[in-house]
Amino acid sequence: MANNHNTDAADRARGSQDRSDLANAEWVQIAPDKVVVATAERAWLYKPRSADDRFAQSMKGAGSFATTRKLLDTAIAVAKYAVKSELRPPALTTVRWIWRLAGAYHLTSSVPDLMRDAAKNFAANRHFALEEWALEKAEEETGHDRLALLDIQSLGYDAEAVVKTLVPPAAVALMDYFTRSAKDSNPIDCVGYTYTMERLSLGIEEDYIQKVEALFPTQTNATRCLRVHSSVGADAGHAVENVSLVAGLTASERTRVARACYETALMSFSPPPGGYISDVELQQTLELLKLN
Repeated sequence: MANNHNTDAADRARGSQDRSDLANAEWVQIAPDKVVVATAERAWLYKPRSADDRFAQSMKGAGSFATTRKLLDTAIAVAKYAVKSELRPPALTTVRWIWRLAGAYHLTSSVPDLMRDAAKNFAANRHFALEEWALEKAEEETGHDRLALLDIQSLGYDAEAVVKTLVPPAAVALMDYFTRSAKDSNPIDCVGYTYTMERLSLGIEEDYIQKVEALFPTQTNATRCLRVHSSVGADAGHAVENVSLVAGLTASERTRVARACYETALMSFSPPPGGYISDVELQQTLELLKLN
């Protein structure tokens, strides 16, 4: 009897905890009939049963660090699951790495100016915490495009000519999205974009960096930009800071940030519409861009 009593008490405690977690849940509709629901302990994809369903309504209430992090990270994960393609990225080669470095350059070169644009728009809305955040991001991201150029140059190519010639469509799509977000009268979507890009960087660990470095002769330094945007760089701390910022926003603002995370991740995970450029084409193009 004592064991049954203890089991019943534990079940009631768990039930009470579950109800408490759901009472403090955060959620966002990221696509028709797709709602991400998050508590401090877990998150899941939910399909509302009716228009009266609680999770079919706009999110209300305050955020918390644990729940908001689950919400944003799950929105990113759902996007990855939603991209169903038979195309797989080509194997990593020297020329493929230069292509990626060109993409890194285009993803970073205009970020400081765009963040300053976003800061002005946040200030116009009297959202001074976000203004400060955007100005800090502008400062943090300054010079990262230069790292990509140095990496390309270290491989024996005219870096300026390379980034002028090689403009990866994926980088263009992402920067178009970020540009629209930053220049919007309410640039809140750029918070979701930034969180997603920095969160995805955390998946790049030291073993992958060493795999890239193994492609090149010893003493070649072509991973400066990669290291900054990886789990061994500053992005790890930035992701945590971003969650803390987002958790303090209003429910409608957190909704927009989570949707922006989903939209940014969709672009990041999707293969190029026309397929991947071939190593042969890259090699032919780069042959003309070598340093003498």
